[in-house]
Amino acid sequence: MDLNHDTGGAVEGWAHVVQSIQTILSTRINARVFRREYGSEVPALVDAPMNEENVLALYVAVAEALERWEPRFELTDVRVKGAATGAITMTLTGNHRPNAHTGDLTTVADENQTIRVLRDRVDNWSVAA
Repeated sequence: MDLNHDTGGAVEGWAHVVQSIQTILSTRINARVFRREYGSEVPALVDAPMNEENVLALYVAVAEALERWEPRFELTDVRVKGAATGAITMTLTGNHRPNAHTGDLTTVADENQTIRVLRDRVDNWSVAA
């Protein structure tokens, strides 16, 4: 259980995983004083044109960050829409492994989850379940 970033209330389960992914993908590497390696390269790609090379870099940045920092979400598929327009939606699909942070890699049966990572035309990133 943790604190909800928006309400200050408790957050747990799948909602906590989504919040964690949002934090990971929006935190620049070297931004945290006591944990310099935490975060992802996603914020560094905000100003990059969304050509094929940078879309591939975005895939890699997301996959590496989630594999390293969020064991409760096993990424199985990534899809990008709208790269040519500058307002992209990246759909992440994967398995919810609620106890992976304790070493139990059991996937919740029938719990394939989808998360959307959005970048609008003014370079703001957001995550939604």
